[in-house]
Amino acid sequence: MKTSVYSIAGKELRSIELEDTVFAREVSMGSIYEAIKVELANRRQGTHSTLTRREVDATTKKPYAQKGTGRARQGRVKAPHYVGGGIVFGPKPRDYSYVIPKKVKRLAFKSILSLKASSGNFKVVEDFTIASGKTRDMASVLKAVTGEGRVVVVTSAHDAMLKRAGRNIPNLTLLAWNQLNAHDLFYSHQLILMEKAALEIGRVYGDQEVESHGSV
Repeated sequence: MKTSVYSIAGKELRSIELEDTVFAREVSMGSIYEAIKVELANRRQGTHSTLTRREVDATTKKPYAQKGTGRARQGRVKAPHYVGGGIVFGPKPRDYSYVIPKKVKRLAFKSILSLKASSGNFKVVEDFTIASGKTRDMASVLKAVTGEGRVVVVTSAHDAMLKRAGRNIPNLTLLAWNQLNAHDLFYSHQLILMEKAALEIGRVYGDQEVESHGSV
């Protein structure tokens, strides 16, 4: 796949060849769904908890006499049908995390990148940094190379100053090329890849084509 490389001023500089098996393959929506689902599940804290009737702190005395009142007999105010009583089958702390096969995860990333490349919400820019670390300088670059909406910039390396410059910009996410996540990539309105990041992604994800999961 041939695509243009743009400067941080928004001007076209040259063309480069990207890996077809990563940026121009058949999209597998099933693998994308599974990758996003596992990421969201793994983010859940699972700290929710309710009290059972055994755990409710209340008296064990009968609320009223067994006989003679004309009312239904009752045992304890801890019972679930009392206000403040225990909860039946309520949530308890649990771990929601799980894993999916590596091949499916790789296929999901390749499918998302191919989807973005074919939709036009995709651009490769020259490698850059924000030496000043200032938000306004980062905002100027984004204004020149992107449009409106959620923007994901995939960097070629960890850059503390670039991260600092972008942390106060709404709807901007910075991801290192080797720390991608399907959720941010898929829901971005504009996907910006630095040139070295695009080439590295093509090299790493293009070395093992997974045809067996093409229909996931």
